[in-house]
Amino acid sequence: MNPPPSTAAADEARAVEILRRVRRLEVRTSRLADDTLAGRYASVFKGRGMDFDRVRNYVPGDDVRAIDWNVTARTGDPYIKLFTEERELTILLLIDISGSSDFGSAPDSKRELSAEAAGVLAASAIQNRDKVGLILFTDRVELYIPPAKGRRHVLRLIREALFFQPTQRGTNIGAALDFANQVISRRAIVFLVSDFCPSPPFAEALAALRKKLTITNKHHDLIAVAVTDPLEATLPDVGRLCIEDAETGEVLELNTSLPLVRQTYRDQSLARRTSTAATIRSTGVDLLEFTTGSNWLPALVNFFRKRRHRAG
Repeated sequence: MNPPPSTAAADEARAVEILRRVRRLEVRTSRLADDTLAGRYASVFKGRGMDFDRVRNYVPGDDVRAIDWNVTARTGDPYIKLFTEERELTILLLIDISGSSDFGSAPDSKRELSAEAAGVLAASAIQNRDKVGLILFTDRVELYIPPAKGRRHVLRLIREALFFQPTQRGTNIGAALDFANQVISRRAIVFLVSDFCPSPPFAEALAALRKKLTITNKHHDLIAVAVTDPLEATLPDVGRLCIEDAETGEVLELNTSLPLVRQTYRDQSLARRTSTAATIRSTGVDLLEFTTGSNWLPALVNFFRKRRHRAG
């Protein structure tokens, strides 16, 4: 009988497989950014950030929306604000890697879908010479990679998003948003990627989420990306089934052969998702919804299209 492979050999094999997967995902995300999102990212985000430069006297024909009312009131003469366009933007990816992110009934888990979507956004940003940073979080911030540029940097972001091993299993979105507000002082584009599964009590959790989203959206351009799995919305008829909460370890036994059980599960799942989506949108934060096992790219393209139309 052959001896088992050494730990070093096993670790090396795993490292090779990780690198292979990262390279494949990097190639795919780069192609998607090139072929599908070319121009859309730049038209939506590029040049949206403006830095205050100075004030000058109002001249007939100037945009009255640019009037600086404080200076005008102080001097008695109308003044307008002048701005200079930022040469580059900062994109910050906040990715939930809590226990529930490992779930997936499709070939890919929610975490793998999150990493792919983040990779596409990062590749689009790098192509437009913007900087990209990464925050991985559970119920604490697990990893922070400051914004930077370059293909090697994107590869690192993808690798960490896919394979970083967190120390915790729970979720605290508010803590991640607070951290982002502390480390990024200038206005940034912040993509918050999560399955948005708040721990009970549900109403209190949504109220806390609404407060944190509102605060962050005042400082940054915050965009929420909800990643879900089909089995989270409906149960198959497979008889008795034990369901374990990936974050708390709580186990619940259900008899899925009973129509009432499946219907109750569907209704409660829909109610939670609807309430969460309504809470996010009530803060003025844009919401994207991606589902494992489906083609999520059209939703991203449509989001860019709507944003460009709204900006116009």
